[in-house]
Amino acid sequence: YKMAGDSRFPDVDADGSEKSEEMEIVVNVGGVRQVFYGDNLNQYPETRLAELVNCLSGGYDSIFSLCDDYDPGKREFYFDRDPDAFKCIIDVYYFGEIHMKKGICPICFKNEMEFWKVDLQFLDDCCKAHLSEKKEELEEIARRVQLILDDLGVDASESHWKKCQKCIWKFLEKPESSYPARVIAVLSFLFILISSVVMCVGTIPDLQVVDAEGNRMEHPTLDSIETACIGWFTVEYVLRLISSPNKLHFALSFMNIVDVLAILPFYVSLTLTHLGAKLMELSNVQQAVQALRIMRIARIFKLARHSSGLQTLTYALKRSFKELGLLLMYLAVGIFVFSALGYTMEQSHPETLFKSIPQSFWWAIITMTTVGYGDIYPKTTLGKLNAAISFLCGVIAIALPIHPIINNFVRYYNKQRVLETAAKHELELMELNSAEGKAAGSRSELEDLSRESKEGPFYSSRIKVSHSDTFIHLLSEEKHHRTRLQSCK
Repeated sequence: YKMAGDSRFPDVDADGSEKSEEMEIVVNVGGVRQVFYGDNLNQYPETRLAELVNCLSGGYDSIFSLCDDYDPGKREFYFDRDPDAFKCIIDVYYFGEIHMKKGICPICFKNEMEFWKVDLQFLDDCCKAHLSEKKEELEEIARRVQLILDDLGVDASESHWKKCQKCIWKFLEKPESSYPARVIAVLSFLFILISSVVMCVGTIPDLQVVDAEGNRMEHPTLDSIETACIGWFTVEYVLRLISSPNKLHFALSFMNIVDVLAILPFYVSLTLTHLGAKLMELSNVQQAVQALRIMRIARIFKLARHSSGLQTLTYALKRSFKELGLLLMYLAVGIFVFSALGYTMEQSHPETLFKSIPQSFWWAIITMTTVGYGDIYPKTTLGKLNAAISFLCGVIAIALPIHPIINNFVRYYNKQRVLETAAKHELELMELNSAEGKAAGSRSELEDLSRESKEGPFYSSRIKVSHSDTFIHLLSEEKHHRTRLQSCK
């Protein structure tokens, strides 16, 4: 190509540059044409569009380093990018901020901003929140894939004990890893159910026996079943603790603390029964044992380990502390107001059941929560009117925060399903890529992603965004140029 003096280039002045502020350029992005003026673009000289204003004097090399194609006759620059994202990005030249359109993938939009060299600081805060949420999703997918790869990988340099630890951990903690692991998970679930049923059945008087002192105690058969269940829980916990890669984190985990609370009362009761009688009165020992046996109800929480639904519910409640706080605040105000009014209005009746305002709190609680035991009730007309109003206010106060809590549950549940599907999708792509001899690069790239998500920039540039707004490619170190057809819709 002819560089200097080529008639296809626009006229320039003696300095080798056209008056950039008065210059008009046409940009064609994915078939959508936009006309810009130099004075607007030069507000942000480091952006790609501003560089187009001054690139003409540099010849074709300078032009094609910035765009995909150029028409000298029309002075039109062509870009094979997403036109919808581009329409949002050019707002920075007119309004000084950028908003994402609904339906555009935040990660794809961020990549578009990087291509047009527009800083993320111009993105509005509400849109940054979506970008941050998507980043967290991708990091979670990478973490899940990394865990699966760690389970599948075998390090020849590891000692025999380390390999044995890893096998035991996978056998007990990852039911999906093999058929025997699923069998163990089902058995553990059944032992939890059996232990809970035995605890309940043991309190039926007809199934209890009387000891030499005339005290009722559980049937020996039920005690044997209880002992077998505790033995299973103990062996399971000890094996998991021994094989845990991080024992401190394992011991402080909430579910593992629940496991300890479910096991410990049995051994403490056993110790008190055999040794405590020598140190204290028998009646005190029996009371202590009875109190410890009540703690066996903690084992029902072990079901959460095997139930994704219970885990999702726990997370939804954790994310709904604000709504739950509002609910408790509404109820607390209502309870105080209506109990005080009820006490005042009922004082004129000689057989009033409202003896004091603190005692009236109980009536207000069971009324506003629509329980209504009937042990305390108003007898005057004004008192009944107050009860009716408190009932209606209680229904409204409880109903208002319920919808956000349900939304949190549904959103988290759906998100977990999407992340699980995305992780499987990544593994399938890795297997396909491994068949072509590129598996080594994908493993190192995934490790880089995990490291960069903790220490590096806002989002790793190594991740290749796929056609979905959730799935990510972690397969190759090759650089691919994404076209507008690959943008998320």
